[in-house]
Amino acid sequence: MKFDLTVAVREQAGKGAARSMRRAGKIPAVLYGQGECLLLTVNPEGLIKILKSQAGSTALISLTVDGAKSKPNRTALLRDYQVDPVTGAVLHADLFEISMSKPIRVKVPVKVIGGIPAGVKEGGVLHHNMRDVQVECLPAALPDYIEVDASPLTIASGIHVKELGAREGVRFLDDADQMVVSVAAPMSDAKLEALLTSGAGAAGEPEVVAKGKEAGAEGAAGAEPAKAGAAAPAGDAKGGEKKEAAAAPKADKKEAEKKK
Repeated sequence: MKFDLTVAVREQAGKGAARSMRRAGKIPAVLYGQGECLLLTVNPEGLIKILKSQAGSTALISLTVDGAKSKPNRTALLRDYQVDPVTGAVLHADLFEISMSKPIRVKVPVKVIGGIPAGVKEGGVLHHNMRDVQVECLPAALPDYIEVDASPLTIASGIHVKELGAREGVRFLDDADQMVVSVAAPMSDAKLEALLTSGAGAAGEPEVVAKGKEAGAEGAAGAEPAKAGAAAPAGDAKGGEKKEAAAAPKADKKEAEKKK
């Protein structure tokens, strides 16, 4: 996909100049490549349109550079950009100038098509292993994305880089045996339950043992004072009974002497 973008050369650099440009409704940018580095200002509307397109980083941008001393018309790719984490506004953009006659190396997004894979309908799980692939080609042959039909995939099957299919003028640079899209077998209920049980046991055992030891220690330390505290009133009560029993004969003896 190709876009037209008008930019202007700027003389000032630095954070202060960048803030001033943003307040004026412009985005600071830099154009790299072809032996030079050019400071630019960009209109937000044109740049945001490119960012929202499906092509994104693979979009060819026809630049019209106002104020350029040479080559007012150039071709570039969007190399990188910065966004404000709070407002979402684009803060800065890096462009990379390319030559239409020289091959380039670019990461191209992978687009899964074909609807729900056969293996997913059987309970499998679809894994999008690679979100993009690196390719080498002339700019004119650069695809917006690589389509991968995952509909025939069954459980435990997948599509590798070498199975993506030949595209005229495009060479894949990633490892040929690397998995792009796959369908994994579902985990059985018994296996999931066993995993959860073993995990819970492994995680809970030390806690239970620790609590048991802690509780035992507290019981051993606390039992003795508790028994001593409980024994003291019982001892007093028994002691009191013995004193009363011993005092009763003495009182009777005194009364008998008085009667005599």
